[in-house]
Amino acid sequence: MDVMPLLLLVAGSAAIAAAARRTPVPAPLLLVAVGLVVSYVPGVPDYTLDPDVVLPLLLPPLLYTSATDSSYLDLRAQLRPVALLSVGYVLFATVVVGWAAYLLIPGLPLTAALVLGAVVAPPDAVAATAVARRVGLPSRITTILQGESLLNDATAITAYKVALAVVVGEGASWAGGIEEFLVAAVGGVAAGLILMAPLHWLRTHLKEPLLQNTLSLLIPFVAYAAAEQFHASGVLAVVVVALYLGHRAWEVDFATRLQEDAVWKMVAFVLESAVFALIGLQLPVVLRGLGSYEGLDAAWYAFALFVVVVAARFLWVYPATFLPRALSARIRAREENPTWRGPFVIGWAGMRGVVSLAIAFSIPLTVEHGDPFPHRNLILFLTFTTVIGTLVVQGLTLPPLIRMLKFPGPDPQAATLAEANAQAQASRVAEERLDALLADERNALPPPLADRLRSVLERRRNAVWERLGQVNPVTGETIDDTYRRLSREMISAERAMFVRLRDGRYIDDEMLRTLLRRLDLEEAAAYRETA
Repeated sequence: MDVMPLLLLVAGSAAIAAAARRTPVPAPLLLVAVGLVVSYVPGVPDYTLDPDVVLPLLLPPLLYTSATDSSYLDLRAQLRPVALLSVGYVLFATVVVGWAAYLLIPGLPLTAALVLGAVVAPPDAVAATAVARRVGLPSRITTILQGESLLNDATAITAYKVALAVVVGEGASWAGGIEEFLVAAVGGVAAGLILMAPLHWLRTHLKEPLLQNTLSLLIPFVAYAAAEQFHASGVLAVVVVALYLGHRAWEVDFATRLQEDAVWKMVAFVLESAVFALIGLQLPVVLRGLGSYEGLDAAWYAFALFVVVVAARFLWVYPATFLPRALSARIRAREENPTWRGPFVIGWAGMRGVVSLAIAFSIPLTVEHGDPFPHRNLILFLTFTTVIGTLVVQGLTLPPLIRMLKFPGPDPQAATLAEANAQAQASRVAEERLDALLADERNALPPPLADRLRSVLERRRNAVWERLGQVNPVTGETIDDTYRRLSREMISAERAMFVRLRDGRYIDDEMLRTLLRRLDLEEAAAYRETA
């Protein structure tokens, strides 16, 4: 097996994603653009997107890291709009896009058109949420986009399986399709509910951080495979498990959290970079199979389908936003009246991604009696152009659109005050606990050590309030910045001295690593206190 193409893909996509941070272009868009160009460079190998790799091996960790970073409480508060988008919209888009393709493309059977509709139905909100965080969208809109991206793949994959069964002649019916959808949804959620408590118990009872992190890396694959084994939705199983574990992450040992956070950030960075690069690299593969549809007809079909996909999202988003309020007095009383701007951004943020391409590549070559799958190459081409079109057109215009709409940004002073109040309450409880412990003679400490515990607590309590203070007139730094800089300088001096002692053979390398890790943890703690 030649591993060099894989190494080149990972290294190249990581370098491009890192370079994108220095440009105004979001990393996913730059990766796709570079992939399109590089795909025609002589000597570059073919990177065929294999659905047997993407769906069971790349999708679970991407879903897991996104779900653990999400807020279960925020998603629960936005359950209705998330459900309407992740289930209602995907089914609506499947039908609308499929019907439009059936009317637009001569000779395309309705069943095959519905397969195309299901393939391009689910938006991939990785790029949209990256833009949202970068530009500063309100948290409610970001939560809705995140929630949709976590759940819509399950709906689309199930809808695709039902439409595909009709095309290949497996005798599927509407009743059978509804039954399969319910089995996938209920089974996926049930699998997640069954697995989440035992997995959390293992995470909290394993004492070795390395074992705990190994388990963490295995969890998304275990949840996905277990659910798929029973023909349930592996996507939903991963999301349910990840939301639960993320919500209870505070119960895990601190060393595990430190390692786990770093590990998953690296995994997400590598996978997301490689995935978007893979999208661009599919261009030669897609065009080679286009055959008789090359030319103006293919371009017209691609443009028309792109317009239908974009329009269908707006046709769903606005009624889904305002109709529930019009029909329910309870919703009107409980929720703030939305403006037109939020739904407009949600509608324009419907960018498609790698899941659509992976599903399209999984379409079989033949149907029941060995006949070719109708218009398979055209479906693959239209999926590719829809993905590229939405990423480029909507992805490039979304940041200026958000800035133009002038959403009210978060109030940093209010956030700092809330943080300071929370820290003050926590510090008061910690101080009471410390007093109770020190009153027990079994916990007796020399006064300097007891005072050190109190000073650490006092520093943590005052650090947030100091952010509201004035800056240093000489350096322009806040008290926070000065504290962080001086702390780093002190730790750097200690670190250099430890290295000199090692070089002089006063301590060995093992002791050096122990001392450096202790300094690293202190530096991280000092940074977090003032971040």
